[in-house]
Amino acid sequence: MPKRVKYRKPHSHPRIKGLAKRGTTIAFGEYGLKALEPKWVTARQIEASRVALSRFIKKGGKVWVRIFPDKAITKHPAETRMGKGKGAPDHWAAVIKPGRVLFELEGLDPTMAKKAMTLAAHKLPIRTRFIIRDH
Repeated sequence: MPKRVKYRKPHSHPRIKGLAKRGTTIAFGEYGLKALEPKWVTARQIEASRVALSRFIKKGGKVWVRIFPDKAITKHPAETRMGKGKGAPDHWAAVIKPGRVLFELEGLDPTMAKKAMTLAAHKLPIRTRFIIRDH
């Protein structure tokens, strides 16, 4: 969740069009996990992936999380009648477009890095691809 936001309840446009404009290349580490389809990824899913990555690499490498959940997803309480305005913010999500680098990693050999990224990818609701930085 962000420290502060301009609007508490943003417009939620369910259709995510187009490819990612920025964050499409590896900027920090040696290996990356790239998104192949558009979707909202919740803060819990991001954290679960990060934990899976760091548990696997133990103290071997360094992890960068390149996405941040800055979109509030609102929801009405259960068994509430229709109407009465927009619901309260329920959870936070990051808007992911195809081509976006989600995680980066360094300090491991390629086979271990691929295994670690696969573990992280299993926690996400989207198809991803393991990528290696071009020198």
